[in-house]
Amino acid sequence: MNNIQSYIKENKDRFINELIELLKIPSISADSAYKNDVLKTAEAIKVGLGKAGCDMVEICKTDGYPIVYGEKIIDKSLPTVLVYGHYDVQPPDPLDLWDSAPFEPVIKKTALHPEGAIFARGACDDKGQMYMHVKAMEFMTSTNQLPCNVKFMIEGEEEVGSSNLAIFVKNNREKLKNDVILISDTGMIAQDVPSITTGLRGLSYVEVEVTGPNRDLHSGLYGGAVANPINILTKMIASLHDENNHITIPGFYNKVEELSKEERAEMAKAPFSLDAYKKALDISDVYGETGYSTNERNSIRPTLDVNGIWGGYTGEGAKTVIASKACAKISMRLVPHQDWEEITQLFKMHFENIAPKGVTIKVKPHHGGQGYVTPINSIGYQAASKAYQDTFGKTPIPQRSGGSIPIVSLFEQELKSKTILMGFGLDSDAIHSPNEHFGVFNYLKGIETIPLFYKYFTELSK
Repeated sequence: MNNIQSYIKENKDRFINELIELLKIPSISADSAYKNDVLKTAEAIKVGLGKAGCDMVEICKTDGYPIVYGEKIIDKSLPTVLVYGHYDVQPPDPLDLWDSAPFEPVIKKTALHPEGAIFARGACDDKGQMYMHVKAMEFMTSTNQLPCNVKFMIEGEEEVGSSNLAIFVKNNREKLKNDVILISDTGMIAQDVPSITTGLRGLSYVEVEVTGPNRDLHSGLYGGAVANPINILTKMIASLHDENNHITIPGFYNKVEELSKEERAEMAKAPFSLDAYKKALDISDVYGETGYSTNERNSIRPTLDVNGIWGGYTGEGAKTVIASKACAKISMRLVPHQDWEEITQLFKMHFENIAPKGVTIKVKPHHGGQGYVTPINSIGYQAASKAYQDTFGKTPIPQRSGGSIPIVSLFEQELKSKTILMGFGLDSDAIHSPNEHFGVFNYLKGIETIPLFYKYFTELSK
């Protein structure tokens, strides 16, 4: 495409400043205290899409936070690209581990980002990556180089399960009709190693509660005679893995696909330094399921992890009590063919079955979604590959991700179209963690690459 690099150079400061203003708004969907901020962000996205050249933009109400929809239809005989993204962000806790305030964005140079990275909650997941598409749209419309139709669907509940998006999609199939769905909510292998995500893991997220006595008890008067919910909960959780870190829930692996030696060998070609991985995380060694590499463990194998655990007294000093209750939040990342609702039920039955006498168990499912695999021989994949080749000078590597975007499988089910995952973040960008950031290089490279996807997808569709 003509002049895309010069356009970005001329507008670089504005592009960065607009993103910084968006990152200042604490759009935390999980915390109702930030409701007005989430709604404010939706309004900002609406304004941004209008300025970028959409002919029609609207805020669509749901039973939760709204979906921002925009479109520019130039010719109904041409292909239509549907862009999905989300404007809500994860809670920033723990705040004391941030080097700068999570909603006061700063640009700092790092070893991986010599041109600087924007540090703020949502910088990479997903405001920065979502806004690349808005600015790519601006370039194409302002230079009269939009080659096909485009629709935007930007939601505000991705970080809490997207339950209302599912309803919206089912009720608006015609409105959302498209030839391919484009998402940037993943990453690439390295700054100089572009990749396209071809697989996502599914997710089952549950909360468990173990209750013993009807009140907190004196640990001296009752210790040893009454079931301690914290002791029991930790034992139950520990039993969910065996000595090989294999998950012990009966039936858990029944539908897990075992990849061939050939496919595993192809995956192993991706550049990876175990020493650099351990150094980046400040760990002495890796950990996980026996018989699989680190990259296989976090992509093609299912997992079970405790995300939070609490009970009893955790304040300053000592308080000798046996807690009445102990709780934990547990996520299971699933591979394609594992049904998240079935896995949730298997977990519930198993967890209730292993509970000893003297306690009662509650398992509360939160949300989940199916895994997804996209073919590498599709027109959409080929268009993305050619776009990366133009801007990075090398062919991107197909890569399966350990993360989950549950709505991707929903899109295929309801809209009958494939999704292309063009991520520009890095694993080191600390999404969901303190000091989340997104490289300026990555942000601008995304804006440069995305219009080329439109170009090649339109050409290949003829």
